[in-house]
Amino acid sequence: MGGFAEVEREARGDLVRAIGARGTWEGEPRWREAFAEVPRHLFVPYYYVGVMGGHERWWGEHPDPRHRERWLRGAYEDVPLATRLRDGELVSSSSQPSLMASMLLALGVRDGDDVLEIGAGTGYNAALLAHRLGEEHVTTVDLDPEITESARRHLEAAGYHPAVVTGDGARGVPERAPFDRIIATCELPSVPRAWLTQCAPGARILIPLATGLVLLHVTGAGRAEGRFLDTPAYFVPLRGDTPPEPPLPRLEGLPRRVRGDDRFRFLLTLTAGGIDPHEAYAVWEREGRPPRERFGITVEGERAWSWLDDPGGPYAWPLP
Repeated sequence: MGGFAEVEREARGDLVRAIGARGTWEGEPRWREAFAEVPRHLFVPYYYVGVMGGHERWWGEHPDPRHRERWLRGAYEDVPLATRLRDGELVSSSSQPSLMASMLLALGVRDGDDVLEIGAGTGYNAALLAHRLGEEHVTTVDLDPEITESARRHLEAAGYHPAVVTGDGARGVPERAPFDRIIATCELPSVPRAWLTQCAPGARILIPLATGLVLLHVTGAGRAEGRFLDTPAYFVPLRGDTPPEPPLPRLEGLPRRVRGDDRFRFLLTLTAGGIDPHEAYAVWEREGRPPRERFGITVEGERAWSWLDDPGGPYAWPLP
């Protein structure tokens, strides 16, 4: 980083201001401080940028200083960064910082809360949580030992030491429970029941599901319920002992204008396997093309279902 300290300060400040321009930091100065203080570049010593025919690796030890500066400025762009590829397929990334900020604010942490993060990624999100709450209150878990080892190294380089656990995130981390908050940074097809048993009373769970983000409130033993946020969200799927997501159904016969509509695709993903796409389209039109925040999820024991407007209403579909 020799000679680039000023570039780094400028780029990090620009990122914080760009996120703040959306009103994100209003009433939440401590999260603004976390993003201003935690150095993202330490968590992405290299990343991949899509180019014609594949990916190009940008890294902080490139012999050409122009390339190093390009890497450094790119580390503070408000974009997701691909950090690990396997056979050309993305298996780990650093999420878009503004989306991370929105998720952390929606989680509603309080001083003293114990948080479990599902999907360690680069370790950057765990560092933000550790800065806000204290490292002793943060646990992050990932199935891949290479990911947890690199996350641990990045965290140590930045001066943070939360608990980094190698294991199946769908099973939680029972030895560190109970948790006041659980946040997943990978997409899931449903809500793992093991998480509910590891939650303290009044806990919240925020997970990416069906290209959206659902915020669940734990309301009793084995029960949680909540609505989707209005934010679209696309994450790498959770790997491990979880059922695969069913493929999207074929859309022949539906109007062309809806096939690529983001909100309709969300409904199809949410109800995949539980409703015919033509029936989904009829519901979507009849109900005024509902946005994500009109949908929700309820988990009760072994049952879990998604719903529109009312968990006990006429529109409900089973989840895995």
